[in-house]
Amino acid sequence: MSSQQNPAPDTAEAAAAEPRPRRLTYAAALAALEGAALVGGGLWVLVLALTGDPDGRQQAVTLGITLVVLALLPLLAARGLLLRRSWSRGPAVITQLMALPVAYNLLQAESMAIPVGIALAVVAVAALVLLVNSETTRALGIKGPGRTE
Repeated sequence: MSSQQNPAPDTAEAAAAEPRPRRLTYAAALAALEGAALVGGGLWVLVLALTGDPDGRQQAVTLGITLVVLALLPLLAARGLLLRRSWSRGPAVITQLMALPVAYNLLQAESMAIPVGIALAVVAVAALVLLVNSETTRALGIKGPGRTE
């Protein structure tokens, strides 16, 4: 067979043959941690709404359901990162960018929310650094703009 009939494997297949970089695994773990925290927070708000005496029961239930649904984004991104799907980096980056203003608002509070804000900011920045790392980009088979190789 000629070389025209057997094209060389593309970079995504070649990247999939290599072991998953630790940075990619760490990014997936941080995204999964954020997703789990959102699920936990949503369930906690739902339990308080149903068993306690919130100011607005309907608002509390809506918030709890919203948090659980929002958890799908980082959880799906984490699964995609572990499976080395190139689409998964976008939702993971969006999750981190959404977490930064939340962390800032928590840091502005004068309560026990400040340590949570610090932890959220650290996790979001660390995950962003891991996600834009060149090793992670190569492992996901993502090519830069204008790169056809």
